[in-house]
Amino acid sequence: MAIKSLGYIGVSSQLTEAWREFACDVMGLEDVSARCDAQAGELYFKMDDHPYRLFISPGDSETLQVCGWETNSAQGLQEVADALTHAGVDFTWGDEALITQRRVQNLLCFQDPSGNHHEAFWGVVSDFRQFNSAAGVRNFVTGNQGMGHIVLPAPNFDETAAFLTDVLGFGLSDLMKLRFTPDPDEPVTRLWFMHCNQRHHSLGLFEMPMPAGCVHMMLEVNDVDEVGRCNDRRIAANVKLTGTLGRHANDHMVSFYMRSPTGFDIEIGAEGRTVGDWSAYQVFESTVPSFWGHDFSVAQQD
Repeated sequence: MAIKSLGYIGVSSQLTEAWREFACDVMGLEDVSARCDAQAGELYFKMDDHPYRLFISPGDSETLQVCGWETNSAQGLQEVADALTHAGVDFTWGDEALITQRRVQNLLCFQDPSGNHHEAFWGVVSDFRQFNSAAGVRNFVTGNQGMGHIVLPAPNFDETAAFLTDVLGFGLSDLMKLRFTPDPDEPVTRLWFMHCNQRHHSLGLFEMPMPAGCVHMMLEVNDVDEVGRCNDRRIAANVKLTGTLGRHANDHMVSFYMRSPTGFDIEIGAEGRTVGDWSAYQVFESTVPSFWGHDFSVAQQD
């Protein structure tokens, strides 16, 4: 497939100072806003050799702004453009100002059938400066696995899933069918996980609208000790816990969840599953989210 990894995430927020503190002091990212020529109110955060992976733009509401998908080459980006054209999906090429702002060679912009905003790009502009975490995080697991993963709302589920697999080329990794009450007549809500590299999933689709435009974003660190240190920083900063420590049944990630300033969750994990040969992999449906832990009821507690 032309799309190789999750490259960056953009958030629109009124709470830029809260994001600066949360991203640096809790998540452990590096503020590189000055190096990225940030405009008034903009923030850029680095986590590896890319110039940035997360940016915050000032806005009137709290919402996910865009997911940026890396294609690795001009040919790959053209393949995405050709696939969108063939499917009759509207898209726009980035103008010079947007290309400069994103620090890439070229990009295009489009929406999926559920209204989520995406960009595809190639050729990051890097100064190869070392990542320098404000909280002492040595590094995150990125490279050819990309930034991590993101789970998006997809109320228009069938069309969105078909678009991502048939047009953009994502592969299905596993799926869940959820009911939130014991009522057998409650309609099933679907949650699908999709891959574009060896990471078990880079994208999830949840069959429900979300006010913040995102369910959660996951960043992976090197080991469980780093997960624990991040949770200690969360406690010290009084950031809300939304999912206790646990190990997921699908991607085997040992992780916890916390609430971001914009309202969607951030998952910090380690020991994530990778798949070297997807042709030998068996897609499955899981009936539990985790082997152990991950109590999400804490999100409802004061």
